[in-house]
Amino acid sequence: MNFEFPFKELPAVMRGPRIERRRVLIGGSAFWGTMRDEARLLLDDGREVDAANAYYLPPVSPSKIIAVHISYSSRSIETRNKPKPTETPTYFTKPPTSLNGHGGQILKPADCKYLNYEGEYAVVIGRTCRNVTPDEAWDCIEGFCPALDMGLQDFRDTDQGSMLRVKGADTLLPIGPGIVRGVNLFEQTLRTFVDGRVVQEAHIGDETIWGPHYVIADLARHITLLPGDVILMGTPCHSRSVDPGHFVECEITGIGRVGGTVVAIPAPRAAALGVGHSPTDTPEVRRVALGFDERVPERLKENLRSARGV
Repeated sequence: MNFEFPFKELPAVMRGPRIERRRVLIGGSAFWGTMRDEARLLLDDGREVDAANAYYLPPVSPSKIIAVHISYSSRSIETRNKPKPTETPTYFTKPPTSLNGHGGQILKPADCKYLNYEGEYAVVIGRTCRNVTPDEAWDCIEGFCPALDMGLQDFRDTDQGSMLRVKGADTLLPIGPGIVRGVNLFEQTLRTFVDGRVVQEAHIGDETIWGPHYVIADLARHITLLPGDVILMGTPCHSRSVDPGHFVECEITGIGRVGGTVVAIPAPRAAALGVGHSPTDTPEVRRVALGFDERVPERLKENLRSARGV
């Protein structure tokens, strides 16, 4: 494994049995439940529902969402041409209003050209966490979720590098369908799909640069992490733009699969009045949105071309 501060024994959050908690909407009310098997969700009030036909809400209510810029070696090689991007992790934030449930709509405004997928795993904080060591950080984790850190790359040229509008728009964080514990994260494979075709793939243990325990300890030096807070742990190589009608999914073996459909919406009304920084199509925007095809596996590129009908 290629991450800092490797653990001597498997942390409790990754020791079995596997437990998955989901949050669903039934009759206009939200309910929590635990998966009994792949098909049945047992609600806390004793009712049982068909998991395949449930309407899923995000299984988190964070005070903040913090994301690692780059934490997979393949992504660093693609974007920086070296296996480690920086000496220590760097971060950005997404507002909680960007949350989206499994099976939801991912909105692409008419004035934006580049909406990129990034399949990731999310770490959900389970207890108040401040000033901890990496070893202690494992006990602060409630569990893990698949997530899609979508981004409107047309706004790369603004917000002083904070990526507020790139990553912060409504619906740009499908997450879930549940929070899972009892699975060894570092033995799992992350895959992103566009219309059922694999466009990203990485074995988490092989490619991870910084584990979640290191990231939590780093952030908690100065920022109090609260129960329900979410940390997005980066994406492997081959983040590319998708169009309305595409169905995008992130699967993490042993943990779950989350997805959403890209839907076209009109440009904001204020855009026609000249309010704010307009979306742009500049060399910097294209550098990130289109990536470096020569540094990613050919099969991922071919799968995306097929999904686009090219």
